[in-house]
Amino acid sequence: MKSVTTRLLGACASLSLLAAMAGPAAAAPEVVKGPAADPKCMEPWTAETKFFKFPAKKGPYRVALANGYIANTWRIQMIQTAKAYAAQPEVKAKLKEFKVVSTGEDVPAQISAINNFIDSGYDAIVVNAQNPTAFGPVIKRAKEAGVVLVAFDNILATEDAINVDVDQKGLGILWANWLIKHVPNGGKVLEVRGVSGTSVDSDRHAGIQETLKASGKDWKVTEVYGKWDDGVAQKAAADAIATNGPFDAITGQGGDTGIVQAMMDAKQKMVPFGGETENGFRKFCAAHAADGLKCSSAGTGPAQVAVAIKVALAALEGQVVPQSVKLPLAIVEDPNFKKDQDYFPDQSNNFFVGNSFPTCGINFTAQEIMGQTKENQ
Repeated sequence: MKSVTTRLLGACASLSLLAAMAGPAAAAPEVVKGPAADPKCMEPWTAETKFFKFPAKKGPYRVALANGYIANTWRIQMIQTAKAYAAQPEVKAKLKEFKVVSTGEDVPAQISAINNFIDSGYDAIVVNAQNPTAFGPVIKRAKEAGVVLVAFDNILATEDAINVDVDQKGLGILWANWLIKHVPNGGKVLEVRGVSGTSVDSDRHAGIQETLKASGKDWKVTEVYGKWDDGVAQKAAADAIATNGPFDAITGQGGDTGIVQAMMDAKQKMVPFGGETENGFRKFCAAHAADGLKCSSAGTGPAQVAVAIKVALAALEGQVVPQSVKLPLAIVEDPNFKKDQDYFPDQSNNFFVGNSFPTCGINFTAQEIMGQTKENQ
């Protein structure tokens, strides 16, 4: 039998050989001066935002989308948009493989999916994170492996990955200010939140609550969770109206078509409403403005995912990108809802309007998006 020392030396030699065969460790991105390679598209979040320059890799690339929650129209349209973007000829030419996985509300399952993509040698992973703070170890693994990790919509609480998002708290502030403007003396508010534990929900909620409180008026807020889904939000709103209504104002993070339907079914008076950009919601806003449904419809379309993929590809090509990219909001407010521009009577209620980012060259028709499937691939 060999001695322990001999066996350990042999093991170390084997590990050294494996390391040599594997090549040098992947380099982390270099922090450089801005601007970004595409400054109109990739606007830094603040003047203090860092800029990254990853070592350039030769394409085509393997890119994955690690989605979490799927059971609402925004997420479904987001996956369809990702597939539509990946299918565009100039993007497709850069992709060896594009993979989509949705893991539901199970945070460990989403982390496991990202780990699997790292282990499988993917070049970049874009993620809509179920929790902003639970991904520390997998972020470290991606960085050490030289994998470009880009979070969008529900972002990651880190500066070791790239974040792409709109000002979600600012969106909550905008909605709250709309309610204050139209209900200046305060009153009863129904707040229909999104998916618990996500950064989008908590940021929007904080913006709403802080702004209402700062107004100095007396607000009585009823909070329910609608999961950004018409059916879930409709039931949650109906239950809230039955137990705590009627309300003087409403704000919804999504599923707003269902919320208005619940108002109509319960004969809740039409009131000022700060909501998202669903086509069905905007149809209601245009049709019932004279009845009191004064709407601020604001948000960001699912095409965020296309910007995230664009940023990931730029990083892989060695271009300079911001660590945190700020996207513009799409906003339309009463009385400016224009048919066939801000809402589309002939399109699905579930279609999110304003699903483009012209500064990034990202524009989709409803037909391009709806022609894609929502399934994993």
